[in-house]
Amino acid sequence: MIRTRFAPSPTGFLHIGSARTALFCWAFAQKNKGAFILRIEDTDIERSTQESVDSIINAMDWLGLTYDEGPYYQTKRMSRYKEVLEQLLMNDKAYYCYCTKEELDLMREEQKAKGLKPKYDRRCFNSKTLKSGINPVIRFKNPDTGSVIWHDLVKGKIDISNSELDDLIIARSDGTPTYNFCVVIDDLDMQITHVVRGDDHVNNTPRQINLFYALGAEVPIYAHLPMILREDGKKMSKRTDSVSVMQYKDMGILPEALLNYLARLCWGHGNDEVFSIEQFVKWFELDKISSSPAKFDIKKLYWVNKEHIQKKPNQKLADLVFKSFHKKNIIIDDMQKLIEIINSIKLRVDNLNSLVQECSYFYQYVEANELEKSQYLTSETISILNKFAINISSLENWSIEAIKVFIKEFCENNNIKMPQLGMPLRLKLCGTIKAPAIDMIIYFLGKSEVLRRLKV
Repeated sequence: MIRTRFAPSPTGFLHIGSARTALFCWAFAQKNKGAFILRIEDTDIERSTQESVDSIINAMDWLGLTYDEGPYYQTKRMSRYKEVLEQLLMNDKAYYCYCTKEELDLMREEQKAKGLKPKYDRRCFNSKTLKSGINPVIRFKNPDTGSVIWHDLVKGKIDISNSELDDLIIARSDGTPTYNFCVVIDDLDMQITHVVRGDDHVNNTPRQINLFYALGAEVPIYAHLPMILREDGKKMSKRTDSVSVMQYKDMGILPEALLNYLARLCWGHGNDEVFSIEQFVKWFELDKISSSPAKFDIKKLYWVNKEHIQKKPNQKLADLVFKSFHKKNIIIDDMQKLIEIINSIKLRVDNLNSLVQECSYFYQYVEANELEKSQYLTSETISILNKFAINISSLENWSIEAIKVFIKEFCENNNIKMPQLGMPLRLKLCGTIKAPAIDMIIYFLGKSEVLRRLKV
């Protein structure tokens, strides 16, 4: 049975690159009727927080990436790690190292002076002398000869000589196990078959594979995903880019649209750009992932989001708008009317925030700002609006078509062009010139509300 895992460190929010990793892990397990495990790697006690754990889980829930097992926490598995550490020490596959930082620095300087690659020289393993008054670290005794070779499902064959690898510290001087060690024990105990993660972990992989060998365990299959870069090819920054998943929720991106867009970063299915999560799972294969970095294009994300908004049933969009209105204390007493409004305006918007804003024009009056008032509400246009209000008050057939005809005839009869009426009318009715089509605004507001807003 295929078993994948997503193992974030709870030192911050769920990064957009991590979300793509989670998506690929989840989809591969789904496609193969396997299990997707969530594991919280919280051994960095100083930086890990419950707030970060909650943030990660909330983001996973919002995306709909449900996990079959977990969340498991590394801090709750310390007794298991210590058990394996003792096993490696007993079998001479690990050893205590008492070297101080000063000794290690001197050793490396001497090696550099001789033109050698800085690397621990095993002086503590060879001496076997226990020292009192010093809390030692534990090092893994890496093989001296040969290579670590594996076939990465994304990067292909990778061959790392053991002579390039140091004797990895697998437990700190305070006894806590290190990342590379815990990961191996977790993957072993959780029977992970496929490790899908970012390519910043490639350098860790040969060390982890050697640990698997030392424990006589089967090595999982690896797939290292390329980075997601900014459009200019630089690494995405927390300070200048939206890198938190929940930032995209705040920007009005639908979760299915974000997943769709993330899926297309380094993976594709022909020319298909917009697809459902069900289609993605059906098409997805790890060996179809490109090894080249992907560039994050925010304009493309909004385009994908717009496509998903248009595909989403009006009732579901209405439910989302209703929730947003409820938070703002905007009352909706006719859901069918809201659904009709959404159906009329959803082609105009590329994010949920804009949809909510455009719907709000029909439920909440907002005064125009002074700059636009001075520009569009002149004495001439106010005179036109007053005449418009008087004339439309006698309109009996309150339908879209009848309103369209009325507006056209009003412009012809008063020898004005549509923008001369439309701009100030939008501003007066909605508080902005960027509102939807004027006939639709008038129709959905209803006669009494139109006249109230025109103050006649």
